[in-house]
Amino acid sequence: TSQPSTGGKMAAAYESFILRTTPEKFFIQASEDGAEDVLAIDRVSTEMSLTGWRDVPSSADSRPICGLMGTIVWHVSVIITKKKKVGDLLGHAVWKAVAFDILSYKKTSYNKVFLSMVHSVLHTDGLFFTTDYDLTHSLQRLANTSPDFQDMSLIERADQRFVWNGHLLREFLAQPELHRFVFPVVHGFVSVNSSCINGKVFEWILISRRSCFRGGVRYYVRGIDSEGHAANFVETEQIVAFSGAKASFVQTRGSIPFYWSQRPNLKYKPKPQIHKAVSHLDGFQRHFDSQIILYGRQVLLNLINQKGSEKPLELAFDKMVAGSGNGMIKYIAFDFHKECSRMRWHRLHLLLDTVAEVQEDFGYFLVDADGKVLSSQDGVFRSNCMDCLDRTNVVQSLLARRSLQAQLQRMGVLLMGQRIEDQTDFEKTYRNAWADNADACAKQYAGTGALKTDFTRTGKRTQWGLLMDGWNSMIRYYKNNFSDGFRQDSIDLFLGNYVVEEADWATPLQDPKDWKFLTLPIIMVVAFSMCIICLLMAGDTWTETLAYVLFWGTASAATAGLILFNGRDFVDAPKLVQKEKMD
Repeated sequence: TSQPSTGGKMAAAYESFILRTTPEKFFIQASEDGAEDVLAIDRVSTEMSLTGWRDVPSSADSRPICGLMGTIVWHVSVIITKKKKVGDLLGHAVWKAVAFDILSYKKTSYNKVFLSMVHSVLHTDGLFFTTDYDLTHSLQRLANTSPDFQDMSLIERADQRFVWNGHLLREFLAQPELHRFVFPVVHGFVSVNSSCINGKVFEWILISRRSCFRGGVRYYVRGIDSEGHAANFVETEQIVAFSGAKASFVQTRGSIPFYWSQRPNLKYKPKPQIHKAVSHLDGFQRHFDSQIILYGRQVLLNLINQKGSEKPLELAFDKMVAGSGNGMIKYIAFDFHKECSRMRWHRLHLLLDTVAEVQEDFGYFLVDADGKVLSSQDGVFRSNCMDCLDRTNVVQSLLARRSLQAQLQRMGVLLMGQRIEDQTDFEKTYRNAWADNADACAKQYAGTGALKTDFTRTGKRTQWGLLMDGWNSMIRYYKNNFSDGFRQDSIDLFLGNYVVEEADWATPLQDPKDWKFLTLPIIMVVAFSMCIICLLMAGDTWTETLAYVLFWGTASAATAGLILFNGRDFVDAPKLVQKEKMD
């Protein structure tokens, strides 16, 4: 069996750089000992070439930078100006990009809205990279690679699903001599922890990789696209390393995989709509064909409500699995909110007991200190709720704990009969990392931290946790209705789903709102204010005052009803029209 790659013969990317600027060129010089390579970017022709440090003018302005994320079509480059070390993953430093800058080639008056969109994505917390390790692949995928694969540079061999700067790297891919100046950037979550149980020190790592295919925000991106890519698809890998041996357990989450939507309309919970006149089964099968190739057998854990507005989605999902006739897929519906209502969170063990046998059958990936593969993971749990955030993360953390229990026992860290729950220090680390993972994924998709993290952090539901969930729900409501159109546009622009032509660069974005957008809210506010004024200035004639209050109160309520009825006209919707990606 092949030995897992931890970089192999691959030429690692450079770790640090000096940016030197002249009116004609940008020079990005590798600042490591012995490195003489310099990337030159012509600010007029935009051509990139490899040169030496002797060709850099001594008069050039210089400053240190941490990395180059790539270039955008309209002649700007995105650089990382500050990074923070997360930890060492199997001996390789993992970095979090925390500050950025945009380099303009030309002295042109750029559209500030487009620039703010790029900044919006860059400052969404959770962009990670390594310069000498393939962070986009799981340990098991790396173990099944060929020598040719291990000879490739990081950007060549990366899993494109998880390369969030993939659109920015297109020009670099065509020039192999420049590959060491760039690296894939993963969006999601990474936690690296050194832990000790029974006097045995081991590394415990949690990685969530968010897919850039069908990327977007909560209500504007649901279901799948024509290629079978699911919204908010995340691969989460749990790694444990002890005494040279390494183990891995992978789970996935993703939006319910057929064609449906849930557009914001000012209501707290918009009604999901299953699309008509489309072949759901074709898209469904396309999604799972690729999932089975990548991960093997699939157990689908559907955690949505089995009544109310979510019920049609559950019925359609069940019907889709049955209609596919695919023996590699098993469907399990678990009404999370019903089963765990009234703080009965212990009932999650009903689900865990249901899947215990199949989880043991799936196994996990394990390689010994000599590189020999002792076991492989033969299937994956694909969990989802409506957002694939809160309920999903709770269940994933419980499944991961069971796998980790088996791995630590097999590695000799845990003694037979010992439980992870009883190891106080590690248990705290474990719970907090999974809760942090929930918060990271939720902020990136829904705009706020996750709900139900009090259970993940403490093992029980608390009154304070319920209050925090209420607060986060209010913030989500505001963001999903009044700022997510801009966030969706920002992601589409950054990922290349919308390509800005140079001719469009100076054109301001149009917001085609009709008369209702301003008129109705003004009428509602005026009517409500008059109602209050009438109450405050009430005189002796209560009959007349009551008539005024009823009139203005009715006008205010009727206007509010009209606003809700026309809710989609009042939310912040995406303004960019997606274009076909440029070659």
